[in-house]
Amino acid sequence: MINVMKKVQIIISLAIISCTIKVNAQSDVDVIRYSTDFFGGTARYSSMGGAFGAVGADFSTLSTNPAGLGVYRKSEFTFTPSFYTGETSSAYNGSTTDDQKFNVNLGNLGMVWAIKTNSRSQWKFVNFGIGINRENDFNNSMTIKGTTNGSMMDLFAANAQGSSPANLDPFSTQLAFNSSLIDTSSGTNYIPEVPDKGTTQIKTVNTSGSMQEMVLSMGANYNNRLYIGGTLGFPFVNYYEHSIYKETDNEPDTLSNYFQSLSFDQRLTTTGAGFNFKLGLIYVPIDMDILKVKVGAAFHSPTYYSMNDSWNSTMTSNFDNGYSAISYSPNGSFDYQIITPKKEIGSLAIQIGHLGTISADYEYVDYSEARIYSNSYDFSSVNNTITQKYTAAQNIKVGAEVVLGMFSIRGGYDIFGSPYKVSTENGKRTAITAGFGIIDKRYFIDFGYVYSFSKDDYYIFNADYINAAKNKYITNNFLMTIGFKFS
Repeated sequence: MINVMKKVQIIISLAIISCTIKVNAQSDVDVIRYSTDFFGGTARYSSMGGAFGAVGADFSTLSTNPAGLGVYRKSEFTFTPSFYTGETSSAYNGSTTDDQKFNVNLGNLGMVWAIKTNSRSQWKFVNFGIGINRENDFNNSMTIKGTTNGSMMDLFAANAQGSSPANLDPFSTQLAFNSSLIDTSSGTNYIPEVPDKGTTQIKTVNTSGSMQEMVLSMGANYNNRLYIGGTLGFPFVNYYEHSIYKETDNEPDTLSNYFQSLSFDQRLTTTGAGFNFKLGLIYVPIDMDILKVKVGAAFHSPTYYSMNDSWNSTMTSNFDNGYSAISYSPNGSFDYQIITPKKEIGSLAIQIGHLGTISADYEYVDYSEARIYSNSYDFSSVNNTITQKYTAAQNIKVGAEVVLGMFSIRGGYDIFGSPYKVSTENGKRTAITAGFGIIDKRYFIDFGYVYSFSKDDYYIFNADYINAAKNKYITNNFLMTIGFKFS
């Protein structure tokens, strides 16, 4: 099977790909990943399910409804470390595999300056805030395993058809050719080395990173009735993905087929920074000692991201006759831009005397508005896919807080709607939250817990060749906020 001529071809191909070559791999999945956020920030905010749009006086609101900054009457510093765990259960072709990951991160770091105005002015406070809020967490590990009659080599052969070995994709099909997983029968007609009895497939995917936002905000209090605010947001993205796909012959050591196993190792690093603005207001139509009602509204502009992807891949093959090969790709790099959808938020909060607060937020975001662009590549097909595949999602957040002197107990429940047009359950996320806090005139300590679950379909490679893995995700986030108040 492996002859001298093939080895010569491999050497020539490796020489050709030694230069840096760009291959565009950005898809609708990447765009939606950076268009989706999940509440983070302080422990108090998280333990009430992020339903703070009409409550205010919490640093997290600078990233949601910046009018909440106007509610402050004292300057404040907050710091929130958090501990995160994620679990993934993957069902694929009758087999179920579990995996998990944990990490320690920063939920929030911020400072608010509350400035009291002239006592005769209707504008009671003009406040400023600066800091960082965590918007999303990309830490996850999953393992997918199952047997099938299909093979990734079928995909490699199909993608290679019509191209000479020197013109194959240096990050996939050329690696398969160099590793003898596909071969030419004549010219540019490629044949995969697929086993007769099918293969066992295992894919592990390990992701890490986060989406955080630096905020510069201003808020004001008009006569304790109307609160307005604005935020300049500077989100930044760090995403790292390492996947290893392995495939083994279900019936090795047969005379009819020499393939034994393959391993396809892919690494991707994405970094990016963006800009957006947020405007919000809170109005108090009812303000009595026993009852206070507040309504809020906020608008988030699209975020304009400048992104960079860098990636590489390695392929290894093994055969029953003892031959093995390993092939390396060049380092790929690509710059592009993403525009995320705008967001609109409506909020309501009811405060019952000094006993506590019940609050709710409604969010509307149309994921079909997301777009990807580049000066060097036409992404019209990806943008068409986004328009056809995704739709508007409606998010509902409900929270409550009971105040018992210096001690507070909190809870919340959230539903984040699916971004998909067809499968409305896939991508839908539910969160249950709880927490408590201790507050003094000079300091406060809050603890929060967020439990969330969701499910989605995942294809270990092209959906035309294999079934989807049914993934179920569970996350646990423990937060603690330490805050100090200043007169």
